[in-house]
Amino acid sequence: MINIRNIAQSFRSNFSYLVSIIIIFYLVGFTGLTMPSTRPFFIHLTPFALLLSSLVVGLFHSKFSAKTILIFVFIYAASFMVELIGVNTGSIFGHYSYGHGLGIKLFNTPLIIGLNWLLLVYVSNSIMELSNWPLILKIVGASFLLLAYDLLLEQVAPQLAMWSFSEHTVPVQNYVAWFVLALLFSLLIKLLKINTKNRIAPVVFGIQIFFFIAILLTLN
Repeated sequence: MINIRNIAQSFRSNFSYLVSIIIIFYLVGFTGLTMPSTRPFFIHLTPFALLLSSLVVGLFHSKFSAKTILIFVFIYAASFMVELIGVNTGSIFGHYSYGHGLGIKLFNTPLIIGLNWLLLVYVSNSIMELSNWPLILKIVGASFLLLAYDLLLEQVAPQLAMWSFSEHTVPVQNYVAWFVLALLFSLLIKLLKINTKNRIAPVVFGIQIFFFIAILLTLN
């Protein structure tokens, strides 16, 4: 029988080694995505990259209590439903559609998108935990981090077949919706005292930022 705690502890005790593996993983992904001959294959691997990133962050989470799991499930389900309504009506983020880059869809909405929201909300709040700011500033700061992440991601999402807007420009309402959702989810995490202190979460966030910047500079 696999002992999850022992596996998690093994990863935690080899932090530098794990960070090196993550960096290599994203470097391989970057190389594959920037080569026309391998780009289609690596685009299909995007959901697995999100799953792996989430798994790594999860292994460094302090404790999965029933309350924590319930909140995580809620954030996944709520964000998925918002995206589902948004992509089918255009009333939340604007008129956009998902490509094949995020994998299996349900009602035109990738199943992985809820996990992506959960990961981003978690890591942004984890970064804010590194500061000594008052609670309200941590919530707002985490929301602005997600907004900054989206500002970057929107520039590369169409090229990676994630999603694209019908107007070919990202409407302001998309960024407003991202910020409001990030604010609500971050507020929920703080009010219910979900512990997001996580040693590797800021590292994963930083690597993804550099990854998307590199993709943007290379493919444009």
